Amino acid sequence: MLLEILLALVVGTVIYLFLTKKKEETLPIGDGWWGKGKKPDSEEDATVHPFKVETSESEIKDLHKRLDQARFTEPLEDSYFYYGFNATYLKKITSYWRNQFDWKKQVEVLNRFPQFKTKVEGIDVHFLHVKPSRLPEGRSAKPLLLVHGWPGSVYEFYKIIPLLTDPASHGLSDEPVFEVICPSIPGYGFSEAPHKKGFTSVSCARIFYRLMLRLDFKEFYAEGGDWGSLICTNLAQIAPNHVKGLHLSDVVNTGLGFKHLLSALLGQYFPKLFGFQEEDVQQLFPFWKKMVFKLLMESGYAHIQATRPDTAGCGLNDSPLGLAAYILEKFALWTNLSHEYLEDGGLEKKFTLDDLLTNVMIYWVSGCIVSSMRFYKENLKNGFGTEKHEKLAVYVPTGITSFPNDFIYFPRSWLHPTYVNIVSYNYMPQGGHFAAFEEPELLAADIRQFVKKIEKRSFTK
Repeated sequence: MLLEILLALVVGTVIYLFLTKKKEETLPIGDGWWGKGKKPDSEEDATVHPFKVETSESEIKDLHKRLDQARFTEPLEDSYFYYGFNATYLKKITSYWRNQFDWKKQVEVLNRFPQFKTKVEGIDVHFLHVKPSRLPEGRSAKPLLLVHGWPGSVYEFYKIIPLLTDPASHGLSDEPVFEVICPSIPGYGFSEAPHKKGFTSVSCARIFYRLMLRLDFKEFYAEGGDWGSLICTNLAQIAPNHVKGLHLSDVVNTGLGFKHLLSALLGQYFPKLFGFQEEDVQQLFPFWKKMVFKLLMESGYAHIQATRPDTAGCGLNDSPLGLAAYILEKFALWTNLSHEYLEDGGLEKKFTLDDLLTNVMIYWVSGCIVSSMRFYKENLKNGFGTEKHEKLAVYVPTGITSFPNDFIYFPRSWLHPTYVNIVSYNYMPQGGHFAAFEEPELLAADIRQFVKKIEKRSFTK
């Protein structure tokens, strides 16, 4: 009798635990059609076509004509970048762009890596696909999806790609070797812009998921920053069995509640109570100055783009000078906000003018600034915390890289319960928002150590 009772208790406990176990809910994949007109009844052409960036003399002449006719506004005395892009330095940018920058040469640089286009959900999706030139015997390349943000492009990854696909040439013979797939977000760069309303980060994640399946990758790693962080997070929510590991160079998809508010008020005095490390205290406090005020000062662009992107964008699409000022201000201040007290915005501390203008030119020649800005409207028009993906946890093994000069900061203790399975959270010694562009060696090293952890886990299972 006693044995039967014990057996019943064990069975009852197992049933109770099974029924009450928290379900790992996934994000519905859904479907979409972003091409012009009505979706055709015929099956979509899944052909992958080679692509190369091209330019023409007429394109360059038109640019030079517009730069020659540029009008400048005299800056306030001693204003530096505090009021925005400094017009004194903008004259230097314009002169270099007009007289020294060689777009034809940069087109050759852009075509250094194999590029392709394929139609997904009615629009052409552009992507880099870089395979390793050599593989150590007995080893295979690990597929890695890299996703950029705004106002960036795939060009942000040109320095980090060789570190990932050919580590041996950089003195790293025992490191993982990657096969990199780097798509342009639809509406950015050389990817076709959606022709219909409603294209969100989830829509983009679904398209990139279908792209990876089309390329025959059933399991892969994903890394992103800025919008890329949210897109890769959504991808992990849609297809957790296909995303082997999620690596983020910043985080934008975590809801803040009462617990976070309490830690913002008291965490400076009781850091251990809220799970804060020394780096967290340095980044967060005083909270009003380092988080609230900083975010208010740097979010004006987002309000514009989330409300009336076409109004602001039409002027930028017509003026190369206006476009450069609007984009390069972000590369100045998001690399380090203290650069607002420098006349040149500190732009050439981390980047060359050729690299910066190449990114601007991708926006200029493709005419994508308006469609890139619309992505804010589509994602933020209903407000924060209203979308299903914002309420879902991510169970895929996750790695976070925290760069000290990024204007967005989330300590590890704030990332739960959104990111349930954080296996790596590392503080970088330097760097800002555009991690792959600014600090490719640091980011590549963190991706490698994260992947090695995941591979070791998989091997020991």
